[in-house]
Amino acid sequence: MKKKQKSCAGISLQARHLAEYISDWINIYVPRMRGCSSHTERAYRTSLSLYVSYLEEKGYTPFTLSIECFTPEVLNNWLLWLRDNRNLKPAICNGRMGAMKCMLKYIGGRDVAFAGLYLNAKEHVKKMREEKVHIMGMTRNAVRALFAAPDTTTKLGVRDLFLMLMCYGVAGRIDEILSLKVKDLRTDVKDPYAILHGKGSKIRSVYLQSGIMKWYERYMKLFHGKTPNQEDYLFYSIVHGQRCKLTQPAVSKRMKLHADKARLTCNEVPNPMHAHLWRHTAACHWRENGINIVEIKELMGHASLTSTMVYQDVTDKQKREAIKSLENNVTQTMKKKWTMPDNRSLAAMFGINVD
Repeated sequence: MKKKQKSCAGISLQARHLAEYISDWINIYVPRMRGCSSHTERAYRTSLSLYVSYLEEKGYTPFTLSIECFTPEVLNNWLLWLRDNRNLKPAICNGRMGAMKCMLKYIGGRDVAFAGLYLNAKEHVKKMREEKVHIMGMTRNAVRALFAAPDTTTKLGVRDLFLMLMCYGVAGRIDEILSLKVKDLRTDVKDPYAILHGKGSKIRSVYLQSGIMKWYERYMKLFHGKTPNQEDYLFYSIVHGQRCKLTQPAVSKRMKLHADKARLTCNEVPNPMHAHLWRHTAACHWRENGINIVEIKELMGHASLTSTMVYQDVTDKQKREAIKSLENNVTQTMKKKWTMPDNRSLAAMFGINVD
């Protein structure tokens, strides 16, 4: 017996267009065109899901979906809802709103009739005031204690130490480090370097210090042999006989193990310890060593200088000088056929969280 199709009668053409564009944005544009990391994609998807939850809580349905769902008043009230009902910090709320503005900008690019949504949001939806944050990395004593923790007489110990050295030495995001392939480390040149694939499909290179190269050679011999496959992930785990990308949870588990051991000899080792802390630490130590804030921005692959500013206080003069060196990046969009789903919910219309 054929399943009876539910009628879409009563859902306006405007609602269908909005749903199509939103679905395209979250399912095509964000993951494929922006080249964003899996972390950013999850954050954008979560932001949209939270907005849907808010709209549904206020009584909106596919039958009442319209541009009135995206007015500055609704968006500002959503910000307050995130803070007061979901107990999110202002910085997180602002990040969620950034995702929605990105979506509205995309919708306006797809259909000029909706261009005003982004322009109004940009003009009338302001960020929540955030507390000034300066990220502090680990002390140098903590770094030394952590480097001494892995048992390098074992295969896993060599891998873990080399992984920590890479995280600290190139200050990469953990996903950038775990996404490295053998071919991305250029070691047959005078000054060896790693090619990191960052957010927004941006590529940057970072030189590898002699201390890293010492353990690189030992690691490669143990894990990749004499004739390594250039397409293999540098850090991998064996799954069903295949070399697969090492996962972040697996790394976190090993980091915690080594941090617990290092803490026995150095109480400066952070608790909890997470892989991203290596990146913070490298940036802070670079700044302490006198490296220019703009150079640090480039080394870390930050799109905005604002992201780099949290690592240490800088003067207004430094900010002005740094901003002069910034460049803009351009992204493109693409289309994919959208169809009205049978499931009559906003989430289903937008192509998210449909079971």
